[in-house]
Amino acid sequence: MDDALVTVGDDGRIAQVQPAPPACPLPETRPGCVLMPGFVDTHVHFPQTRILGSASGPLLPWLERSVFPEEARFADRAYAEAVAEQFCAALARWGTTAASIYSSSHPGATDVLFAALDRWGLRAQVGLTLMNQGAPEALLLDTGPAMEASEALIERWHGAGRLRFCVTPRFALSCTPELLRAAARLAERHALPVQTHLSENLDELDATARAFPGHRDYLAVYEAHGLVGPRSLFAHCIHLSDGEWGRMADADVAVAHCPDSNFFLGSGCMPLAPAVARGLRVGLGTDVGAGRAFSLRRVVASAYDAALVLRQPVSAEDLLWRATRGGALALDPEARFGCVAPGYDADLIAISMPEGLSGVALLDALAFRRDDGPVAAVWLQGRLLKT
Repeated sequence: MDDALVTVGDDGRIAQVQPAPPACPLPETRPGCVLMPGFVDTHVHFPQTRILGSASGPLLPWLERSVFPEEARFADRAYAEAVAEQFCAALARWGTTAASIYSSSHPGATDVLFAALDRWGLRAQVGLTLMNQGAPEALLLDTGPAMEASEALIERWHGAGRLRFCVTPRFALSCTPELLRAAARLAERHALPVQTHLSENLDELDATARAFPGHRDYLAVYEAHGLVGPRSLFAHCIHLSDGEWGRMADADVAVAHCPDSNFFLGSGCMPLAPAVARGLRVGLGTDVGAGRAFSLRRVVASAYDAALVLRQPVSAEDLLWRATRGGALALDPEARFGCVAPGYDADLIAISMPEGLSGVALLDALAFRRDDGPVAAVWLQGRLLKT
């Protein structure tokens, strides 16, 4: 590994990247570490932080047994505040500097999460999870109150610091047609990103077909309600038809590939190769709490395994790119983060590596050493984060 010198401007962006000169005026800051862009988690659930690793069945039973009881606790603002600090610390500990995050369906908890992310200086797009059916009463928020709460959160947090509001229908089964249409109008009115789940589980597909008869497939439900476009980010996308993949490419949507949670819930393996071949923007997501770790490196390893299962192998280099720059582009096609280059935000991480590695061996070590611990250091806009 060659030493490098990264110069950061007063604006928090990288001004220059160059080989470290022999008479470098700066001391060696992170010996034995690789410096790389911070990870970008394109799909993670804040209110599932404390149920990480809860193996209570496939998707729909798991939601009923594990997720909904825990998410109901976020009506308590003090509880949400405690988990928000734990959540932000976990992101930073494992080198995630940007994320697309589902909050709970509680406006107060969502406000708390925004405030915590702002204090930490993390980049994030966050959504109040929209759901007015298919869950316990304590988690449901009707269309009118949900839109009012969203407008208030947008007013307070969208564009504040490094934060964006993201319109977030949980998935089609959780929303009436009225709520889905209102979500689309909200996104259009404020030019907001949209995130939701798509085609994760076969039972989910059957239930969606029964709940929305007359639509040719799952994607068509979102199309019919105005939720498919260049600002849309769909998680999972395991059981899509060729026609759906083609329409997604035509609409220039983005995909959050969540292989670890797909394995854990027995949902299947998303075919990464066809998505990439069609030019779709694809990032990686931990999907905590179905995902079993906040570490994007572990997700990289899971994505490699999923590709082998489908006999569509992919390289460590490609997957590390999807965990950084590729994830940034999935969140924002004009993103100026996720890359160690002049003009990009200086969101950097240092990862300890054995001596003597270079080339493919170094990339493999970064991608597949699943027992490696947290990152050695995190810089947000060039400032060392004290954790």
